[in-house]
Amino acid sequence: MLVEYLVPEGFAVELLNNGMAALERLAHGTPDLVVLDVMLPELSGFEVLRRVRATSAVPVIMLTARGEEVDRVVGLEMGADDYLPKPFSPRELVARIKAVLRRSTGEGGAVSSASSVQWGPLRIDLRARCALVNDHDLELTGAEMRILEQLMRADAKAVTREELMMRALGRRLLPTDRSLDTHVSNLRRKLAKYTERVTLQSVRGTGYALALSSARGTPGAQS
Repeated sequence: MLVEYLVPEGFAVELLNNGMAALERLAHGTPDLVVLDVMLPELSGFEVLRRVRATSAVPVIMLTARGEEVDRVVGLEMGADDYLPKPFSPRELVARIKAVLRRSTGEGGAVSSASSVQWGPLRIDLRARCALVNDHDLELTGAEMRILEQLMRADAKAVTREELMMRALGRRLLPTDRSLDTHVSNLRRKLAKYTERVTLQSVRGTGYALALSSARGTPGAQS
């Protein structure tokens, strides 16, 4: 059904019916995006995602069972860029796919004219789409990288959760949507692995901001 809907929307679609087939296909070339159901024969969607994230940052949208919030949280913690609970309308899936693709390639599908964003020890290479701290690759998902980029450009000022949701994930913030918080939690953990200088702080009643613990002066975001 989804293939029949997506093809007229201009997407080239490959349909794979089980987890092992998906991994074999990904081993022979990376698509622009993966729509991954949690419920798959042979290997679950979670196991497929875990193995994919070990080697690839390809954007992944998870499809989860209705009401299974734990599935959505687990998927995001494992590196999914977005999720869609069943039942959903094909039109909403198309909107999510387009939003994730726009943000994985740069707004409007074009690479930014600036080659990088620098803030303190953090650097995002906008062409290679990788985030580095002290020359270590943070191995961020696309969503995590977009959140980090927005926070770096804010230069230690707080960015509201509503702004981050729209700019990084491409949709409005809803009261029951915890995806942004999960991405931020993952980002905090990855930053803490390689640096103690940068912290991602919650700003009460507002959103999030980066902070630099150093006597070396205040950093600025540079492009």
